[in-house]
Amino acid sequence: MTGKKIYKSITNDIGVSVEPFFLDQESEPEDSHFVWGYQVQIENHGKKTVQLERRHWIITDGNGKTHEVEGEGVVGEQPVLNPGEAFEYTSGAPLTTESGFMAGSYKMKLNDGTSFDVEIPTFSLDIPSDDRSVH
Repeated sequence: MTGKKIYKSITNDIGVSVEPFFLDQESEPEDSHFVWGYQVQIENHGKKTVQLERRHWIITDGNGKTHEVEGEGVVGEQPVLNPGEAFEYTSGAPLTTESGFMAGSYKMKLNDGTSFDVEIPTFSLDIPSDDRSVH
């Protein structure tokens, strides 16, 4: 068992799975700089072709401070997913606290020009620790 947590949601036959991971080598805790990566898989379980047009993220640090990120596509792409196809990408986010969480949505477009939002499940950003114990 890897111990890694995968967060999943399905909206309008589009599945989104996210697996966050802490990037120890890119973080500098003494400078309050903590970096996480996350791998996303987007799956088209429907019968129609869709294209990912935009992303919207809400990133919340351990103090409750939020930062929103919006833009076209993901990692420089606007992937087209035919029925049964999936698209995977990896990205990252820095925080000034040891923990936080992210949530958001993708704007998807059908061939007929109709668009709809797909939920990105809320996922936790936590530093893995071997020294935690129950007292």
